[in-house]
Amino acid sequence: MPQIIENRVYDEERALYHLTNAQVLGCTFAGPADGESVLKEARDVLVKDCSFSLRYPLWHVRHFRLEDSRMDGATRAPIWYAEDGVLSGCAIDGIKCLRECQRIQVERCTVHSPEFGWKCREIALRGTEIESEYLLFDSRDVEIEGLSMKGKYSFQYMENLHIRNSRLDTKDAFWHSKNVVVENSLVKGEYLGWFSDGLTLINCHIAGTQPLCYCKNLRLIHCTMEDADLAFEYSDVEAEVEGHIDSVKNPRSGLIVADSVGEIVRESPVMECTGQVRLREKVSPQP
Repeated sequence: MPQIIENRVYDEERALYHLTNAQVLGCTFAGPADGESVLKEARDVLVKDCSFSLRYPLWHVRHFRLEDSRMDGATRAPIWYAEDGVLSGCAIDGIKCLRECQRIQVERCTVHSPEFGWKCREIALRGTEIESEYLLFDSRDVEIEGLSMKGKYSFQYMENLHIRNSRLDTKDAFWHSKNVVVENSLVKGEYLGWFSDGLTLINCHIAGTQPLCYCKNLRLIHCTMEDADLAFEYSDVEAEVEGHIDSVKNPRSGLIVADSVGEIVRESPVMECTGQVRLREKVSPQP
C-alpha cells in the first residue's frame, strides 16, 4: 500500500526527498525556510490538490502524477529531468516549467510559463491553455491536440511535431523546425515557419505577414490565408490555397494554386527561382 501524506505544510530543503510509492494529498509547499527541491528524486508518487510556492520541486522524478495542483510564480523551474509523468488539471505559473523531460503528458492544464518545454522528448499536450514566449524550444516527438496558446517564438528547432485542432497565436513559429504537421488549426503569426524543413499544414487558416519563407519541402493542403503578403519567398513549396493571397514573392520552386493573388513579385532574386503561381479555374454554375 502507498504511504499517504495528507494536509501537511513543508518549507524545508528537500522535505520529501526520494519519496517512493506515496500519495501526497492537499499539502502546501511554502514557508519561511524557503527550501528548494521538496520532492526531488521522487518515485511512483501521486501529488494531488497541492499548492507549491518553492523553487525546483519536482526535479529528477520518475513515474509520477501531478493532479489538480497549483504552482505559483515563485515556483521557479518546477519540473526538470523528469520521466514518465502526467500533469492533469493543474495551474502552473512557474517560469521554465519542463526542461529536458521525457514521456510527459499535459492534459487540461492552464500554463503561464516562459520557456515552457525546452529540450524535451515524447511530450503530449491535450486540452490545455499555454502562454509562453519560447514554447517547446528544441524538443522532439511531440503530439498536441486541442491546444490554445499565446506566445512569440514558438516551436523553434523542433523535430517530429504533430498538432491537431488547435489555436496558435504566436509570432516566429516553427523556425528551423523539421517534420511538422499542423491540421485543422488556426495559425496566427508574423514570419511563420521560416527555415523549416518538412512543414505541412492541412485545413488550416494562416494569418500574418510574410509567412513561409526560406522553407524546404513545404506543403499547404486546403488552407486559407489572411494578411499574407510577400509569402513563400525562396521556398520549395506545393500549396493549395482556398481563397486569396495578398502577395507572393520569388518562390524558389514548386507550385502555388489559389483563387486569387493580389500581386506576384519577381524582383532581384539572390538565387534561381522557378516556382509557379496558378489561379484556380472557376467553374461556371450550370443553368
